[in-house]
Amino acid sequence: MTHDSANWPSAANVSKWTDKYFTRTSAVVKHFGDARVTYAIFMRRPVLFAGRLALDWLTGICADRGTKVEVEAVYKEADWIGAGEPMVYITGSLSELSELETLFLQKLGASCVAAYNAYHMCMDLPGVGFLAMDARHCAGTEMAELMAYAASVGSERARRKADAKGFIGNATDATAHYFGNEFGLGTMPHSLIGYAGSTLRAAEMFHETHPETDLIVLVDYFGQEITDALAVCHRFPDLAAQGKVGVRLDTHGGRFIEGLDTQSSYEVLERNATDAIRGYRSETELRDLIGTGVSAAAIWHMRESLDRAGFPKARIIASSGFSPAKCRVMAYANCPIDVIGTGSYLPRNWGETYATADIISYDGAPRVKVGREFLLKKRDEPAPRERG
Repeated sequence: MTHDSANWPSAANVSKWTDKYFTRTSAVVKHFGDARVTYAIFMRRPVLFAGRLALDWLTGICADRGTKVEVEAVYKEADWIGAGEPMVYITGSLSELSELETLFLQKLGASCVAAYNAYHMCMDLPGVGFLAMDARHCAGTEMAELMAYAASVGSERARRKADAKGFIGNATDATAHYFGNEFGLGTMPHSLIGYAGSTLRAAEMFHETHPETDLIVLVDYFGQEITDALAVCHRFPDLAAQGKVGVRLDTHGGRFIEGLDTQSSYEVLERNATDAIRGYRSETELRDLIGTGVSAAAIWHMRESLDRAGFPKARIIASSGFSPAKCRVMAYANCPIDVIGTGSYLPRNWGETYATADIISYDGAPRVKVGREFLLKKRDEPAPRERG
């Protein structure tokens, strides 16, 4: 097992990383006599079940420590789970499992929330491919693996439910396998544009170095999104005609993209997505529709500009804060986006990611703290229904 993956910590390091009261409890139980217990695992909000990495870690650690554990997963991977519903039961030695609770829960809750978010983003925009660009937002490589895995779980459910394109890849080689790829995807950051001195020169340098890779070019560095996008297409017309040129919009929220202001943003949407601005919209939704940064109007403006210049097959890649809420707004406007690069499926309210484990039986006798009786197993309990 390695330090930089979801398999960490190793069996030898469990006691160093778990809550101290669990290690002390383990010692007490060993002294007075072990008990066979069953834990019920649940969360306080709806999620998708993305527990495979956590369960793989648990069973692997138990094998390394020479203890037996029984896992009863109530739900299959990517199943919808309601708030408070037990998602998995874990049975084994209290003295052994006690130390594993903290670390197991660390690997479970955030993945389930991220999978839920990724699923809804893919469902709102089923014709758009998504690229998981979460790595830079993660607190280390272990979290990065869990989040990439979660995106793949949510994406797969959206594919089954709505034939959505879903997440087509991610930004790092280490987790590319979750998306069926050997390598991560992505072309250039802003630093390459700054190094080259111009957007067009950066495109030329990139294509010379990576001629087999589609040419996806950031166009916001100099504030000339339209001018620079068209310059790249004119420089590589054959690639543009083959759909191998893409422009990535990543304009920050401090300004409009080239050629737009508030009034012209309304006009763009009036031409292309009238209904998007005719209904009631919150202040946040309006900002995503006609505000600064990568708005719906900005995307339609770029599409109109590319088409008018004779590059209808040049693709648009959108990034910059594409959360579930922003994706929903893009769906209102029927935005012509080919790919969205985002890490904003990561949970925003970390308190919602806390999974909980409560013991519900000791040596076969049902027993749980007052207020958690809903976790007790019921006889002839019906199979969970598919929802969401």
